[in-house]
Amino acid sequence: MPLTRRRPPAATVLADPEECPAAVPETGGQRPFSEPATLRLRALHRAIADSRRGVPVLLTGRQDFVIAPAETLSAQGLAEFAALAAAAPLLLMAPARAAALLGRPLRLDQAAVAFPVASDLLAPAALRRLADPTLAQILPENLPELREPPIEAAAALALAKLARLLPAMLGAPAGADAAHRAAAMGLLTVPIEDVLAYPDTAAASLRRVAEARVPLADAPDARVVAFRAPDAGIEHLAIVIGRPEAAAMPLVRLHSECFTGDLLGSLRCDCGPQLRLALRRVAAGGDGAVLYLAQEGRGIGLVNKLRAYALQDRGLDTLDANRALGWGADERRFLIAATMLRELGIQRFRLLTNNPDKVAALAACGCDIAGREALIIPPNGVNDRYLATKAARFGHLLP
Repeated sequence: MPLTRRRPPAATVLADPEECPAAVPETGGQRPFSEPATLRLRALHRAIADSRRGVPVLLTGRQDFVIAPAETLSAQGLAEFAALAAAAPLLLMAPARAAALLGRPLRLDQAAVAFPVASDLLAPAALRRLADPTLAQILPENLPELREPPIEAAAALALAKLARLLPAMLGAPAGADAAHRAAAMGLLTVPIEDVLAYPDTAAASLRRVAEARVPLADAPDARVVAFRAPDAGIEHLAIVIGRPEAAAMPLVRLHSECFTGDLLGSLRCDCGPQLRLALRRVAAGGDGAVLYLAQEGRGIGLVNKLRAYALQDRGLDTLDANRALGWGADERRFLIAATMLRELGIQRFRLLTNNPDKVAALAACGCDIAGREALIIPPNGVNDRYLATKAARFGHLLP
């Protein structure tokens, strides 16, 4: 099938393919952390965990800047934030979330938007309501005018996304001695560049850590290979059939994990049937792989996917629901798949996908794609609107 590329009319699904490294480095050192790398990587992992716990983090760069997640912030975390802040706090949000909150269009090409937080909103419950559109909403007229976002806003929202939290952060410049006071309070300090570089750094450093033969109903000769980055806890899996590394053009499928579809048999999506059909297609060819990527909900995580489902039940489609939560149309990183394929020795391959943007994204990451093969699952009466949205707004090539 020719590799024609059709851009979706209403949304750019993937990040600009030019942003992906032109090739996966053999050393796995995509924009490595500066020395001491191990300690800084450890600090970043702890900062991700602290964000999930509602603990403030101090970002360092042009200035010290304290941030705290709106979704998980507690009264204690708010007090710690106030102790480090040297100016009035700003609420930092993704532009799409702010547009949904304010009820008016905003430029979506900004990294973030910011607005001052009135004293009556500076409380954990109120901040959660501002961040989460599935909760009872605060009237937009209570919100002041938007401000120019600080340069640290992009890293603040990036940290929230790494923690799989709603991308809304409380932020403020910190005092000159903030690093010393943060250390005394047991709070972490993380360089901005480490936060921004982490996704590609982790993706390019993935390595095989375990494998075993796992006969499957749809692929009796399968084996499962686990991948993990050094000092990182997220594993991605490859279901390998035959010897794709020795085949001329093996068939490859990228499948983002879907708890509701793959395990529970949800009718809201086509993920479960696609996974099983992909395994049968690869097994029929004799050599190939299905990469099972830990990128639930196109990279937003299971909790946020459930929130998006709640918004879809109120009338939004899957794209607008993600945007109302502050997420992009597609938050996945395809350098992860490119690194896994390199580690498996798979070079030139055929890609099993309905999404031409996925072909372009992998090619931008250095993959040699010989062709695209469709993977069509008919609608089931429940997911008809979802499939129609994938075709109309995500550019998927569906009948």
